[in-house]
Amino acid sequence: MEWTLEVVVVPVSDVDRAKTFYAEKLSFNVDHDTKVSDEYHVVQLTPPGSGCSIVVGKGVVDMTPGSLKGLQLVVKDIHAARAQLVERGVEVSEVQVVDASGFRPARDGEALNNVGFVFFSDPDGNGWAVQEIRARD
Repeated sequence: MEWTLEVVVVPVSDVDRAKTFYAEKLSFNVDHDTKVSDEYHVVQLTPPGSGCSIVVGKGVVDMTPGSLKGLQLVVKDIHAARAQLVERGVEVSEVQVVDASGFRPARDGEALNNVGFVFFSDPDGNGWAVQEIRARD
């Protein structure tokens, strides 16, 4: 039996602000935006190329906005991904490398496959990492 992770709920305080951030700054596709009432509003967004979506909304989950940490995206080129985020106004860390001692700044020309990361947060403080993985079998 295959088990697929397809949706992660991200707790936010302002659904429209979150939708704008994820759609415009991160280029996530808006799959649907459903507002049933003032108490229930759900927006599903999917990163380009991803099989897993996120949901932001009101009345969806009982979690404190900004409390979700450790969300991770994967890209083939961490430098290009960082440049895109900066261009779109996202406050993002410099490229970092993880090694036996933890995270440290990446060095010019250093191989980043599997070990290169950048970090950012959404407007509520939910924490994201972006990792470079060039190929998967």
